[in-house]
Amino acid sequence: MPRPPFRRTSRAITALLALPALLLGSLTASVLTTANAAAPDSVSAPASAAVANLPAATGNTHEDKCDPIRFGTTVDAASAAGVSGSASFPKRFELPNGFPPEGIAIAHGKAYFGSRLDGDIYQADLRTGQGRVISQGPGTGSLGMKIDNRGRLFVAGATGGNGRVIDTKTGKVLASYTFTTKTPTFVNDVILGKNGAWFTDSQQPVLYKVPLGQNGKLAKKSAVRTIPLTGDYKHVAGVNANGISLTPDGRALIIVQSATGFLFRVDPRTGVTRKIDLGGAVMTAGDGLLRSKDILYVVQNRLNQISVLDLNKSGTSGRFVRNITSGDFDTPTTAAFFRDRIYLPNARFGVNAPTPTTPYWVTAVHR
Repeated sequence: MPRPPFRRTSRAITALLALPALLLGSLTASVLTTANAAAPDSVSAPASAAVANLPAATGNTHEDKCDPIRFGTTVDAASAAGVSGSASFPKRFELPNGFPPEGIAIAHGKAYFGSRLDGDIYQADLRTGQGRVISQGPGTGSLGMKIDNRGRLFVAGATGGNGRVIDTKTGKVLASYTFTTKTPTFVNDVILGKNGAWFTDSQQPVLYKVPLGQNGKLAKKSAVRTIPLTGDYKHVAGVNANGISLTPDGRALIIVQSATGFLFRVDPRTGVTRKIDLGGAVMTAGDGLLRSKDILYVVQNRLNQISVLDLNKSGTSGRFVRNITSGDFDTPTTAAFFRDRIYLPNARFGVNAPTPTTPYWVTAVHR
């Protein structure tokens, strides 16, 4: 596969070397050994959690509901139509060497990835695994991302303290928003609602909202809101608010705090948080969040697994159902649906000094 030109390589690699302390949670060697020993695409469940109780995955239909704050989402049309027909698609494909990924978004059989090095956006065809860089980055990382039904890619800007919106047809940056000039900052992930895009910051106890107007009109820079997080959430050392999703009823947000493994329900108007009761389950090293109906998938990066949770409608409580693992995982970070599969980029955080020849890849597992 042709490799895109890597501009600013020495400067970008130097910047990346400062990230592992931020990106990696501290885990014991025994935990990592156990996680890495899992068989490919293996599923485990406690005796009290019957996999048969897991609702069939048929797309994010519950996310289409709207309430007074007009939350919603975007769903890949192929995914929403059904969950079959992915057998002919590769379960693993390579990214360009030296392209360390973090975020993923999928629409219409195309997957999008951001480079943690310089923020380039790479597009891959899920049928062939072939791809190309469609948008040059700003020199800082591109992390979590979501795509809407207009083909606009919303991207979290890491240490740049910003977010941007990219036209996936042309690669043009449609809008760029500076959320903060404070340091440290690490804008980590994003979720879309019908009235806005919400971004987490793993180094600041806030959320950022980019309002969306009629017909999805992008807001002016002056309209961006900063929402302080209060209530049960306590900002601690390490990686804080990371992945973000909507509650099943669409009335609130869910964030995972990587440093503690706690999930919080967030009132989007006030920023007041309440810890979600998971019956004692802790989402250690929690990263990307992905929801289908009442089922929340929590990517646990350094554990090389996905935890599957069954939430109540309001997102105030849930129960652990099972784990999804794969021998092909090497620190997966975020996830996206395509038909009956979940696709995850492998960030390979254990590679302390990536080079232009370091391999990276994408793994697909069944829901």
